[in-house]
Formats: sequence, C-alpha cells, structure tokens
Amino acid sequence: MYKTPFGSENIITHKINEVDFSTFLVGFDLDDNGGKVYRLKPLVKKLTEVIHEFAFGFHEDTQTDNTQTLNKLTDAAISIYKIDAFQKVKDIYDNGGEIDDDLEDKYLKRGEFGELILHLLLRDFYKTVPLLSKIYFKDSLGHAVHGFDSVHIQEDNGTLWLGESKLYTNSKKGIKELINDIKEHFKSDYLKSEFILISKKLKHLNNIPNMDYWLNTLTNSGALIEKLKTINIPLLCTYQCDLFSKYDDEILDEFVTEYLEEMNSLKKYFDDNNDHPFKTNLNIILILFPIQNKKEMVKALHHKLSLLQSIGE
Repeated sequence: MYKTPFGSENIITHKINEVDFSTFLVGFDLDDNGGKVYRLKPLVKKLTEVIHEFAFGFHEDTQTDNTQTLNKLTDAAISIYKIDAFQKVKDIYDNGGEIDDDLEDKYLKRGEFGELILHLLLRDFYKTVPLLSKIYFKDSLGHAVHGFDSVHIQEDNGTLWLGESKLYTNSKKGIKELINDIKEHFKSDYLKSEFILISKKLKHLNNIPNMDYWLNTLTNSGALIEKLKTINIPLLCTYQCDLFSKYDDEILDEFVTEYLEEMNSLKKYFDDNNDHPFKTNLNIILILFPIQNKKEMVKALHHKLSLLQSIGE
C-alpha cells in the first residue's frame, strides 16, 4: 500500500477523483462540548508540517518521509517570511484585515498559501515529487521566482506537473483567474522562456533524479503539441463554502447531495468559460477544495508560522 509523504488523507477526503476533475474536503469532529467542529486545527497543523519541503524542495536535504526536525521547520518559516508577499499578507491579517478577491496585485495573494495547499495535494494524492522550489530560488529583493505555482514530476511515467492555485472567498472568481492563468502561461513563447529558466536553476542542483532526462524534456526543440502530451496541469481553486457553516456533518445525505451538486456546477462553469485556443491539447485537472472559512485558515497558518519563526530567530 502506498504510504503518502504527509498522511493528509487522514484529514482530507478525496471526494471526486476523475481524470480531469478532482474535489477534496475536510469534515467535522467532536468538540469538547459534545458538538461538532470543522477540522481546521488538524488541517493547519498538517499544512505546517509541509512548510519545509514547500520552501526548500529537495534542495536542502528535505526528508521525503516527513521526519522534519524543529530546526528545519523554523528555518523554513524564516525563509517564507523573507518573501515580501508573505510578510505583507501576515501584517494585513495581524491587523484584522483580509485580502479581497478583486485585489489587482496577484503577487500579494500568493502570501495566502494557495501554493502550499497545492503542494500538499499533489504530493499525497498524485504521488508527485517537487522538481523545483520557487522560494528556495528567491531573488535578491525577497521575491520568489515567478512562473508556475508548482513544478513537480512523476518519475514513473516521465510526466511534468505545472500547477496553478487560487485561494479565494468566491469560487467562480477563483476559477476565472485560473482560466486567465492558463491563457497567459500555456502559449509557446511563455513556455519556452519558463522552461529555459527552470533548466538553468536545475543545473545548480545535484540531487534531482534523472536530471539529464528532465533537462532534455525542458530544453529540446520538439513541437509544442508533443511536449504538452507529457505535461499535466493541475488547477486548484481553494475557496470558502457555505455548506460547512450550514451543516456540521459531512456524511449527511443532504450535505453530500449539495456538495456534489456544487462541485459539478463549478466544473461546468469552468468548462463553459475555458476558451483557451488549444484547450483540447491541455491535460488539465480542475481541483476544487472548498473550506469553511478562508480568513480563519490563513490567519491560523500565519500564526503557526510566526511562532516557528520566533523560535528560530
């Protein structure tokens, strides 16, 4: 039986699992008063465990069996807050604010951890390995390198996973932004320049399995239509969903029915609005992860990381 790197399947349920469509959820548990509570704390704790691998990839002796020490986690938290977007977002939430869905500064929104959630889902549910950590290769101004939100690989089938993520209050706004992302990123010139950038950074590493294969995959001059056959594109929309306030039990028939209706409605919305000129050549996997409260999750994550950061300083 496959042992996942982080064991998040004990907290996150993979509800719909199709070739081009996946959905996840976190349910409820008993609280100390005998009622039910959304499992935010276990989710935040699990995401915190991922922070070292997310920050450093396999570039600084990250353990794939998830045996991080406290020192590794504190180092990762410190590195996260050296990224300008994460520090600014932390300050906003610490002062009682929140990042609006309509914020034009897309770079700032990355400080809300959408990429971290995507990293965890890819690792535990799709058996990928991170090829490159953007945060590890941050530039001198404290910005993470730009490009895709995740660059992972599957060694067993030679597949490259280029992912995008959104963490929004409104699901449809998040999906619209994902559609904009693929229109911007999946075109010949952008992919060519991004592959060159990734390959240059890989050459500075010595612990990437089958390095020659991946360098050749990224830099060969083959036709784009052939390259796209070996690329999977996970598009994650994590968003705030009223169902987790309306109900307190994810196995109720009423909850399940409404959940599946909402998920399928959003998949249809994506399909109806995805007007990429060569969408039939893109191996897209739409991933929906509704949560109870976006603000509370982001605040809790920043609180956890701030504590780790303070220990290491």
